[in-house]
Amino acid sequence: MGVTSDSLSTWGGPTVQLCDVIDDGFLARYRALLDAEDEAFDELEHSFEDGNREHFDADLLAWRDAVERKLGYLHRMGLVRPPALST
Repeated sequence: MGVTSDSLSTWGGPTVQLCDVIDDGFLARYRALLDAEDEAFDELEHSFEDGNREHFDADLLAWRDAVERKLGYLHRMGLVRPPALST
C-alpha cells in the first residue's frame, strides 16, 4: 500500500512517495547542495587546523548556512522535518 498525498506525516505535513520527489532535477540540486556543504566544511577544517579563530568563526557560519540550505531543500521536498539547528 502506497502513501498518498492525503496522508499526514508524524509532524503534521503531507507525506509523499519518494518516486514523486526524486528525479534527475532533484538529484542535481541535492548534489550541488552537498558539494557546497562539503566545500564549506573543508574551509572550516582548514581554519581549525591553522588555529585562525577569525576565519574559523566565519567558516563555521558558512558551513551552518550550507547545512541549513540542504535541510531546508529536503524539507520543502517533503523528505525531512523542518530544519532546526541549535545555536
